Amino acid sequence: MTPRRARCGLAGVVVLVPLMTACGGHDSYCDTVRSHQSEIGSAVRNGDPTGALQLLSAFDDLRASAPADVQDEYQLLVSRISDLRNALDDAGVDASSYDPQHPPAGSDPAERAAIRRAAAGLAAPDTAQALATVQQEALDVCHTPL
Repeated sequence: MTPRRARCGLAGVVVLVPLMTACGGHDSYCDTVRSHQSEIGSAVRNGDPTGALQLLSAFDDLRASAPADVQDEYQLLVSRISDLRNALDDAGVDASSYDPQHPPAGSDPAERAAIRRAAAGLAAPDTAQALATVQQEALDVCHTPL
């Protein structure tokens, strides 16, 4: 290899390494994680049964900037939360006051069933696993909890 060719090869590596790091780095994702940490932490700490609904936009933001290896998990979380939000909206009920044991008078049985299915989907083991996976990803990639 000629000295000129070696210098060109070295120059190419010097130029490519920062580009690869920028593409492979997850600064945008980590910034999004940090921007939603307080919101997510508050919803979890409060134990509010409607907390997941309040986090729909946060998880959607995280999904949009997440690394490819957790895109499916974020998509599952967003879909499950959206399903519950849509079922509640379709039934015309407020999540904070809805009691499945005592549904509003005159509520449609099919709409109540849709709410139950959506709530069961949100509480399903695959949803819990998706949440655990994205939490671990935030720790591994951003070195901070969700």
